[in-house]
Amino acid sequence: MTTITRVRTVGVPVADQDRALAFYTERLGFEVRLDAPIAETVRWIEVVPPQSSTSIALVAADEELIGVDTGVRFSVPDAQSAHDSMTVRGVQVDEMLRWEGMPPMYGFVDPDGNRFYVVEDPA
Repeated sequence: MTTITRVRTVGVPVADQDRALAFYTERLGFEVRLDAPIAETVRWIEVVPPQSSTSIALVAADEELIGVDTGVRFSVPDAQSAHDSMTVRGVQVDEMLRWEGMPPMYGFVDPDGNRFYVVEDPA
């Protein structure tokens, strides 16, 4: 039996691949891992946070399929600093959540309304 060893890519539906690519690279600071045509008007685009092995694929989708709660959690060393930085860069972020016994965290959405979460790495 084959053993799965890691998560390589998580697909996220987007209506406009160029707009999504600009958001993930310019506002979130992700790097382009792959950008290749797969059809006349569609590309396979993968972006990745610096030093991460798991990428986000910006998958071209119809309007009715975008705006999902991805369930994806990104980790950062300092959630408050990341929250402040994303706010300054114009990312739509939720309020910081702080619960007893849990690391600080918050949510944000991309231009298509796809929801993600940022969680502080435990000290």
